[in-house]
Amino acid sequence: MLLEEIRYILEDLERLEQAVVDRLVDEPTQVRDRLNREHEVAQLLDHMQAQSGEALRLYGDAHDMRADEVSLLGDDGDPLQLFYRNLDDTLAYHQRYPTDQVDQPELRYRHRPPQPLGEYGYGEFQPTLVDTMFSGEEGFGRYFDLNANYEAFVNLPNVKRLTYLQYLEVFDQFGESNPFLASQKRSDKLTDDYFQYVGGLADYLEGFMRKTRPLENLDRVFAGFDDDFEALWSRDELPSWKTAGSLGAAGEGAGSTADGGAGGSTPQLSSPEAVWCADCEKEFKNQNVYKGHLSGRKHVRAAEQRAQAQSAASRDGSNGNASGVGGAAAAAAHRLKEKAVAAREYRVQRLVAAMSTEKDDTRVNVERRQGMTERERRQELDNLYAMLQESAAAAQAMDVDGSGGRADGRRGEAEDDNDDDDDDDKVYNPLKLPLAWDGKPIPFWLYRLHGLGVEFDCEICGQYTYMGRRAFEKHFNESRHIHGLRCLGINNPGLFRDITKIEEALRLWDKLEKEKKRNKQDESSVVQMEDAEGHVMPEKVYYDLQKQGLV
Repeated sequence: MLLEEIRYILEDLERLEQAVVDRLVDEPTQVRDRLNREHEVAQLLDHMQAQSGEALRLYGDAHDMRADEVSLLGDDGDPLQLFYRNLDDTLAYHQRYPTDQVDQPELRYRHRPPQPLGEYGYGEFQPTLVDTMFSGEEGFGRYFDLNANYEAFVNLPNVKRLTYLQYLEVFDQFGESNPFLASQKRSDKLTDDYFQYVGGLADYLEGFMRKTRPLENLDRVFAGFDDDFEALWSRDELPSWKTAGSLGAAGEGAGSTADGGAGGSTPQLSSPEAVWCADCEKEFKNQNVYKGHLSGRKHVRAAEQRAQAQSAASRDGSNGNASGVGGAAAAAAHRLKEKAVAAREYRVQRLVAAMSTEKDDTRVNVERRQGMTERERRQELDNLYAMLQESAAAAQAMDVDGSGGRADGRRGEAEDDNDDDDDDDKVYNPLKLPLAWDGKPIPFWLYRLHGLGVEFDCEICGQYTYMGRRAFEKHFNESRHIHGLRCLGINNPGLFRDITKIEEALRLWDKLEKEKKRNKQDESSVVQMEDAEGHVMPEKVYYDLQKQGLV
């Protein structure tokens, strides 16, 4: 019956709401349990949305079936006749299928505690959703695992060799800010290897964000990334992918030495005197340096390769038409390929900016693990397994004590055990040590190793106190310290590292400003002029004397 189906869906929606509430009431202390709870809630919300859509469809009642059932229930005949007929149908069904299990809707969405681990891993226990979702390097979504992307990066052409730790610092930089890509040409970014690398990196980061933030509307966030990229691309404001036409006077040297290549794209030049070589895809300081470069073997080889590529593209795009039409089609296809690569680079940068905490934690974790011995790593894994075992066993014990079944009438003893467990769960921390990610104090030797007992005060940050040298050095690049410097009128925070006093910062800033003014004055005396009598003097003095008619 349609009414019974609607009633069943509404009951199921109420049970789903209660299941979501039961999971959100408890606040797990461990990252694994918290992330597993969020994924369970996300699955319940998806199921709730599907059930709500089905209920709306039934309420729509396109064929007036619900009205027919209501009218049938309100007939003048025997009001229990329909009830007994449905009862007979139900009994007949269960007689035909006596082995069917009884549906218990109250247990359908029951919150199940995490299962404890076996002696050698998971053993006979079923792992949770989060246990099968992340690799061991990712640490339940706290760190990136970019080893595969690192291997793909070091195998790209014209890329300098670097360590994995260095790669973690620059993997989201694709322009001139990345020192390991300085020798990479723009044409190297249009190869299949580079396209697969940057695409794989973007896919990994997107999947990582979906796994670590299941309750956020990430589809809308990613759509915003795409809209921002389209706006920047249409205005030609991406620094590494500007076209030659958008440079104007800044590309004067490039216009006289290059025809734009396939697609007619030229990057932003550093100065008006700079010259861009389209064949080598390299910038030169001035025209004289560029002319000396033209006779080199690298330039000749690059010019030949570029000419061959242009002729091949012209032959493929001509198809019997004028050569101009074929060249325009090839240029459009080239620019479209550049857009595809630029879109993935932009996606990677936005994703890393949204997960900056995970990026910093990954670098710190890799640096920490590289300094550990094999024995220390094994001990860390043993501690992790023991911690997960204790957490799962405690959650399972609380679930057994809290449920009506399996208590065997010993409610009072269960409550006493819970009270004892609450007393045992209190963390003993007389030394006031910082808490680790598992909610327990860190070891005292680690506390002494990192110098967390040493306080560092920063007057620029509003007399904020930082515990340990690492946190103190890290805060110079954080927004709090940079904002404090800007409030003092200082616009170059990179030169004020390790300076925490306001007076010292202002004194250094005044000194830098004075040196800058003095350098400007010295520049005016670099040019020397000679009068008719052979007297040499600065340019400014010469023009002053000339205005007075003395030379």
